Amino acid sequence: MKFIQYILLSVVFISFNISAQNTEDVTKSGHTNLSKFRQLNDEFATPNRYRTASGAPGPAYYQQQADYKIDVTIDDKTAVLNGYETITYTNNSPDELSYLWVQLDQNVRTKELPRKSITTDRLIPAVSPSNFTSTYMEHEFDGGFHIEKVTTTDGKPLSFTINQTMMRIDLSKPMMSGDMFSFDIQWWYQINDHVKDGGRSGYELFPDGNRNYIIAQFYPRMAAYNDVDGWQNFQFWGSDEFALSFGNFEVNITVPSDHLLDATGRLMNREDVFTEAMMQRYETAKKSYKKPVIIATQEEAETREKGHAKSKKTWKFLAENVRDFAFTTSRKYIWDMMAVAIGDKTVMAASLYPKEGNPLWEEWSTKVVASTLKSYSERTFDYPYHKAVSVHAIGQGMEYPMICWNYGRPEPNGKYTDYTKYRMMGVIIHEIGHNFFPMIVNSDERQWKWMDEGVNAFVQYLAEQDFVKRYPEALSEGDVAFPSRRGPATKAIRYMSGDQDRLAPIMSTGLNLYKSGSNAYVKTSSALNILRDVVMGPELFDYAFKQYANRWMFKHPTPEDFFRTMEDASAVDLDWFWRGWFYTTDWVDIGIKDVKTYYVSSKPNQYAKNYALSRNLNLEQLHWVYFHEDGSVEFDDSIREGSSADNSPYLKTFLKDNFSRKELKNLKQPKYFYSITFEKPGGLVMPIILELKYTDGTTKTEIFPAQIWRFNDKEVTKVIASEKEIESFIVDPEKRTADINISNNSWPKE
Repeated sequence: MKFIQYILLSVVFISFNISAQNTEDVTKSGHTNLSKFRQLNDEFATPNRYRTASGAPGPAYYQQQADYKIDVTIDDKTAVLNGYETITYTNNSPDELSYLWVQLDQNVRTKELPRKSITTDRLIPAVSPSNFTSTYMEHEFDGGFHIEKVTTTDGKPLSFTINQTMMRIDLSKPMMSGDMFSFDIQWWYQINDHVKDGGRSGYELFPDGNRNYIIAQFYPRMAAYNDVDGWQNFQFWGSDEFALSFGNFEVNITVPSDHLLDATGRLMNREDVFTEAMMQRYETAKKSYKKPVIIATQEEAETREKGHAKSKKTWKFLAENVRDFAFTTSRKYIWDMMAVAIGDKTVMAASLYPKEGNPLWEEWSTKVVASTLKSYSERTFDYPYHKAVSVHAIGQGMEYPMICWNYGRPEPNGKYTDYTKYRMMGVIIHEIGHNFFPMIVNSDERQWKWMDEGVNAFVQYLAEQDFVKRYPEALSEGDVAFPSRRGPATKAIRYMSGDQDRLAPIMSTGLNLYKSGSNAYVKTSSALNILRDVVMGPELFDYAFKQYANRWMFKHPTPEDFFRTMEDASAVDLDWFWRGWFYTTDWVDIGIKDVKTYYVSSKPNQYAKNYALSRNLNLEQLHWVYFHEDGSVEFDDSIREGSSADNSPYLKTFLKDNFSRKELKNLKQPKYFYSITFEKPGGLVMPIILELKYTDGTTKTEIFPAQIWRFNDKEVTKVIASEKEIESFIVDPEKRTADINISNNSWPKE
């Protein structure tokens, strides 16, 4: 039976001696982990006058401006949208521009677009008849833009080239820095049935012949141009979303006169398009902060459904400093609103939905909108716009400035499950939250999907928990918290446990991601939650996150701007975290490899004597810790379990000579010592969260920062000195780090 001893001079010097031993071990092993902790200088662009090393916009930061005057008409019989627009583009960059790029997102629906040819297929042995015909027999819907003309504002034709979903406009003379250029585009397209043909916008056709229109990407719109990428003219093949410039919109929308309509921006002719009763209810809603007020009732909607007016009505909107514009229109809509106090102003929360959405939507949608605005404003900046609108659209979850489409429909008899209710609430929170990310903190969704989806999903998780605190009656029986689909660390475990050949780093463009949703939404939101909960702590994280949001409000941040700001505002070096979670597909797996128990003694063996002599230590004044490899303890007359300074004259003398009575009174006297070796089969370095359970039933949690792994990527050892005997250790007992393998997390092993 092997018998090992270590020297303990006193309680004061325990950690010193063990520290020295660990340093020697690391030096001999040669296992260093500097690559995991090196700075991200190679991955990050060099700071410059546009974007600083702190993560803030620099003194030369600029962004382009695109202003629009748009007139559109919807033919409800043919479902055709006709449009005419004037775009005024301002070149605020220092660069000379000889051409402009315009996005034609509706061209994703043209038959010629090769988006399907880049997607691999598999033949399914058994499919439904409708699935078979839509996949192999039906002609694909053709809903791309028909560009009628592109001219200067005085009618002169402009040369243009259409490349799939992008249109290049060649300028007769280059735009210099500070120049403004205005041009006109006339177009039309066939609106798609988004229920049947898919898409982020379109219409739903109801059995009574009425359509609910949710219209977006309906106008040719300027591509983004910036200091990082120049023109962002990646093709839109339906997956990655958008990169857009801010601007002002004047939009006139003509629809059947019995339709109700809302859109991005302020309704400028409300008294012309609202009935007198609607106006009165609207005035009441502006003062109703506790519950929604019905502006257009279900009874009124059912009356409108039965008529199909031939006359038209034009709704006029003005939107300032927005990056996009969308609208919804239908004769089926019920409409409710309530007031929300945000900072020193009132914002209107609203919902539009057909009777098919009731009673779920009337009961909850607008309340969810109001709560979301409060939660996001508290964590970022006061919501700057005057309204936020949730629109009921089956199968949809899509966001635009001030307005969004959301799913969640009860059964025809009006009944709905808890699952339907929570999913509706969750998607509304998520899509309303997108007003902040990326509609205001305007990241490039075409390249960095996680910057809007993942960041937003993280704040969504916090807002969901806020919502049920504000409205506890929203919880179903037996639930104590909102059942969030994303955010908690555990939500990322399944994805991070997957086949490495089917994973990609978060820092990948969305089009090139396997399991895009799991990567951009789930892993990112879990990573940020772990960063807040475990690595930084809520106070430091929340302050830094708010700094990021305010620095880049109405601007165009990059991933580096986010990473740098979070470090700059917190004094926490996070390069190791960004590298592991965002630049690799490594996973978390930290376990307990070995635990040895120690007790104090005054009788050395030969190994300890040799150790002491080699260091010129006085054998008579030392204390010894004995242990066996099997964890048992060897005792003799001079060794008793749990011995301490009480039976050591040498230690008593040392303490008396070096500490005051007051200090001695507060000085802990550990009786039990545990050497714990942690292993890390997973690639990610992470803090070690360790729960200690004492034999008296009490527990204590220790957290060792991630830097504990900086010199050894395989295993590390910590010594715990305790006044009470410990019966067990558990790593990450509350599952706060996304550890994919808990079979090695306990000692004794469970």
